[in-house]
Amino acid sequence: MPSNSLTESKVTQILDWAYEKAVDGLPGTKTAAELAESYLKKSSSVEKAIDNLIRWQNAKGATSGFLSGLGGLVTLPVTIPANVASVMYVQIRMIATIAHLRGYDLKDDQVKTFVFVCLTGQAASDILKQAGIKIGTSMAKEAIKRMPVEIIKTINKAVGFRLITKFGQKGIVNLGKAVPLVGGVIGGAVDGIGTNVIGKTAKKVFI
Repeated sequence: MPSNSLTESKVTQILDWAYEKAVDGLPGTKTAAELAESYLKKSSSVEKAIDNLIRWQNAKGATSGFLSGLGGLVTLPVTIPANVASVMYVQIRMIATIAHLRGYDLKDDQVKTFVFVCLTGQAASDILKQAGIKIGTSMAKEAIKRMPVEIIKTINKAVGFRLITKFGQKGIVNLGKAVPLVGGVIGGAVDGIGTNVIGKTAKKVFI
């Protein structure tokens, strides 16, 4: 198996890394909270800010503003294809921004887990259903706050498995070597895993 192939352990480490960078920021990039504020200033409501974020985040993720902060990728905790790490960062920051706009505390472990769940897109509903949570309901927010540690671990494990499967199906995991990190690669990879689907999933999860 190539050293940069994804495993459950690597997925867990890179998710934690990407979430930390999304919340605390990479050099030259906005944090999730800062991104939320910038979209809110340009929109007439929280809902419109979220819709605008989803619509434009893919394009913005591949611009120089994002690329200028990629020095942080040098400190990746594991060896995986650079485009995979980039996609996870872009997606997680978008989801975390949506959560922040909806009033969730990004420092909570439960919220962090639900951000990861959103990365699975359409599979998110099934993963949460198995944990006894129906997304898109008024009870979901309270359920997130009260999520026991053991359930969080179970959900995280399911997310890791789904992401390994998803990236493998897209053919961007076992590349043998890291792909050069250029705008086209980032944009294409983000498109490939469905930014719009993930954004809509986040809207349903973080009500």
